[in-house]
Amino acid sequence: MLYLESIKKIQSYLQINSIDAAFVTTPDNVFYFTGFKSNPHERLLGVMIFKDAPPFIICPKMEMPDAKAAGWSGTIIGHQDTDNAWDVLASAVKESGQSIQSLAIEKSHMTVERLEAITKRFSSLQINRLDEKINELRVIKSEAELANMRKAAELADYAIEVGCKEIAEGKTELEILNAIELAVKEKGAAQMSFDTMVLSGPKTASPHGTPGDRKIQKGDFILFDLGVVYNGYCSDITRTVAFGEPSPEKREVYETVLKAEMAAVNAVKPGVTAMELDKTARDVITEAGYGEYFTHRLGHGLGISVHEFPSITGVNEMVLEEGMAFTIEPGIYHPDITGVRIEDDVVVTADGVEVLTKFPKELQVL
Repeated sequence: MLYLESIKKIQSYLQINSIDAAFVTTPDNVFYFTGFKSNPHERLLGVMIFKDAPPFIICPKMEMPDAKAAGWSGTIIGHQDTDNAWDVLASAVKESGQSIQSLAIEKSHMTVERLEAITKRFSSLQINRLDEKINELRVIKSEAELANMRKAAELADYAIEVGCKEIAEGKTELEILNAIELAVKEKGAAQMSFDTMVLSGPKTASPHGTPGDRKIQKGDFILFDLGVVYNGYCSDITRTVAFGEPSPEKREVYETVLKAEMAAVNAVKPGVTAMELDKTARDVITEAGYGEYFTHRLGHGLGISVHEFPSITGVNEMVLEEGMAFTIEPGIYHPDITGVRIEDDVVVTADGVEVLTKFPKELQVL
C-alpha cells in the first residue's frame, strides 16, 4: 500500500534528523499516510508517526470503523466528545512506551491553541517543521495515484460535455450547474473537487465569480470551472465556450488565451522551472496587449488536494521533475470584452508532458 511506503520515508527522515515523532493533522495528509479520509470538523484527527515504533491514528471514536475499513491495520485510538482529546493523545503515546522530546508538525496547519495543548502535555518539547518534507513526498505522484487522477480527469471532461449540452437561451447558470453535478454523480463520482463555477456573459471577467440566476443569452461566453474527486484524488478543468457566433474582439481574447495555454503545456518537461512556465504563457498574453488582465498565477499543484504544492508562479524557481502534477490555466479577464480561462491538468513525464484533461480546447461555438 502507498501509505506504508510513505510512513517509512517519514520514519527515515525522523531518524536522520534525530526527531522522536511526527504528528500529522491535515486531513488530506492523514489520508496520504493512512488511506483514511475524514472530515473531523473541530474534532482531533491525526496520525502519530514514531521514528522507531509503529504509528497510530487518533480520531473521533465514531470514525474508528471507517479508519479500519479504509485499510489501516495499525492501532486506532478513539476519543469521544466528552473526552479531552489531547489527554487521550498523551495517554496513547505513554502506553506506546515512547518518550517524545522532539516533535515534527505541520506548522502551516497547527493552530496556536492546539500547539499549546501539545506542549502542555509533553514538557520541554522541541518543535520541528514537517511541511516541506510532506510536500517533497506528495509532489511526486506514484502510478497508482496517477491512475486515480486520470479517472478524475475523465469525469471532469464528461462534466464539461454535459454543461455544453445544457446551454440554452433563458436557462440560468445554476440550472446548468445542477445538471452537471447530478450527471457526474450518476456517473459514479463521490463529490466535486470544489464549488462548481458556471459563469456567463460579463460575469466571466471575474476569475472566481459566483454562479447565480443570470439567464444565458445569445452572444455570451460561458466559463466552466469544475473538478471531480475519484478515490480521493482531484481533477480541475476550465473551459470557456461561445453561445452563438462571438464578436471578433471576444474571439481574439479566446485565441490569445489558447495560444498561451498551449505554449505553456508544450514547454512542460523535466528541468524546466515553474517560473519559466509562467513566463511562457504570460509573455504570449502580454505581447497581445492583454497583460494587465491576466491577474493570477499560471497554475497550482494537484492531487489529493485540489490546490496543493507547488505553485506555478513567476517567482518560483523550483525545477520540474518526472511525476509532478499541476494545472496550467492562463486567463484574460477584460471587463469590457469578456473573460476567458482554459485549464488543463498535466503530469511531467520522462521526456515531456501528459495532459490528463482531454475536452477540446478549440473554441466551441454552440
